[in-house]
Amino acid sequence: MEGSIRCSANYVPLTPISFLERSAIVYRDRLSLIFDDVTYTWAQTHQRCTKLASAISQLGVSPGDVVAVLAPNIPAMYELHFGVPMSGAILCTLNTRHDSAMVSVLLKHSEAKMLFVDYQLFDIAQGALEILSKTTTKLPLLVLILECGQPSPDTGKNSSFPGTLIYDNLIAKGELGFEVRRPKDEWEPISLNYTSGTTSSPKGVIYSHRGAYLNSLATVLLNEMRSMPVYLWCVPMFHCNGWCLPWGIAAQGGTSVCQRSVTAEGIFDNIYEHKVTHMGGAPTVLNMIINSPLEVRKPLPGKVAVMTGASPPPPDVLFRMEELGFIVTHSYGLTETYGPGAICTWKPEWDSLPRDAQAKIKARQGVHHLGMEELDIKDPLTMKSVPADAKTMGEVMFRGNTVMNGYLKDLRATQDAFKGGWFRSGDLGVKHSDGYIELKDRSKDIIISGGENISTIELEGVIFSHPAVLEAAVVGRPDDYWGETPCAFVKLKEGYNVKPEEIIQFCQNRLPRYMSPKTVVFSDLPKTSTGKTQKYALREKAKAMGSLFKKNNNSRL
Repeated sequence: MEGSIRCSANYVPLTPISFLERSAIVYRDRLSLIFDDVTYTWAQTHQRCTKLASAISQLGVSPGDVVAVLAPNIPAMYELHFGVPMSGAILCTLNTRHDSAMVSVLLKHSEAKMLFVDYQLFDIAQGALEILSKTTTKLPLLVLILECGQPSPDTGKNSSFPGTLIYDNLIAKGELGFEVRRPKDEWEPISLNYTSGTTSSPKGVIYSHRGAYLNSLATVLLNEMRSMPVYLWCVPMFHCNGWCLPWGIAAQGGTSVCQRSVTAEGIFDNIYEHKVTHMGGAPTVLNMIINSPLEVRKPLPGKVAVMTGASPPPPDVLFRMEELGFIVTHSYGLTETYGPGAICTWKPEWDSLPRDAQAKIKARQGVHHLGMEELDIKDPLTMKSVPADAKTMGEVMFRGNTVMNGYLKDLRATQDAFKGGWFRSGDLGVKHSDGYIELKDRSKDIIISGGENISTIELEGVIFSHPAVLEAAVVGRPDDYWGETPCAFVKLKEGYNVKPEEIIQFCQNRLPRYMSPKTVVFSDLPKTSTGKTQKYALREKAKAMGSLFKKNNNSRL
């Protein structure tokens, strides 16, 4: 309209850097970080991040350069989520379970100029640099993160780390007067996340300042975080930037309780000692909690809100978590959607339903959150929405500002992912009459047996409800007669001894016979660091078993 102008007074590119700057004023003396006996306030965190940004710039890192980090959930990992973007660089958090070979591949692909590494992972970083030194790739500067609160050693000739830069020394050399480099365009990259899905070929997913800002606020809202929450870090900060919560917690002036490793004892101890209000984790973390020994459990100081994601949690897990005093919210998303993209928003009218029915609803993926524009189930060929009949399957698709910019150096893959104007997730699902979606499988995981579609998620949920089962994963076993048959890999709880036939019969009593597993294998389940079962590895095992039925077998299953 006439009279309107866009200028610095009414338009500022969105960036989560602003969350830290505000909290340094509003929550100045409140705790920002707790790690064992070490604590920082928001004023201290703001100062440390500013000096970190200054030090990064002094070392010759320019805006748009990539800075990588290999570290667990420690204070330095949190600080790097602000310090790196404040220098104008792009943060690349690496999976702490990667070996030297994979780290070298990702450093080369991202062209990282610096690599921050936790002292416990120093050997992996050194190994990666040795591999890179045999190529034409310019080696990144190596910065060692020592145990938080411990004095820095002499890094001279007698040190275990000769010539290596030390994290806290860098911060000490940084300047508080450093002018923070905000993005000129909010679509500029803030971070680079390599997918850690169930395939073995990671892609570099580019996040923007705008998307990170919006998804941070969305995660605060869907977790119902009031001001000054206390958040226990169980989700790796390297995974989708911790579902954008390093930035989101700063927006609310919350306290991050950091821990190097996730154990049931550590979870209960931290909740009890620090009065934790919120936490998150994959279903494997929930499984760890509900199966924890009685001697490590401690009374919760209040209700603890838990956001879970990754694979859908079996209803039995949700039920038992709530018995312990946790309030579970089921979110759904991918690396490409900054982590959470959908939420199963609870309706009061569901409170009167039986507990089993409530758990089944909570296991749904639900609706898009407030930061996402649209979520739909579509026919991938016609791009038409499937009917909301809870039966017709289609592909889950997203559209909005919290969808990635694209895949680094892979325009073809980006175009394929955005074909038709939506982000194609590769997940298959149905839509219920109330508009809530329910995931049925990854497109590559769905089992087609004798022409019938079998949802591995549904079958896994039934197997998991068996009292002896700790974990379960189902894949298709190639079959000469049926095409595929369901093959279940099951890990039993300690002290239980069950035969495969009992699991099969248990499923047949609850499902159509064709959906029940024809093979049950008892073993540990291979997982990614974010709790996802590596089904590609299990499919290889099932393939190696050969066909269960022969082409002339006419038995009715």
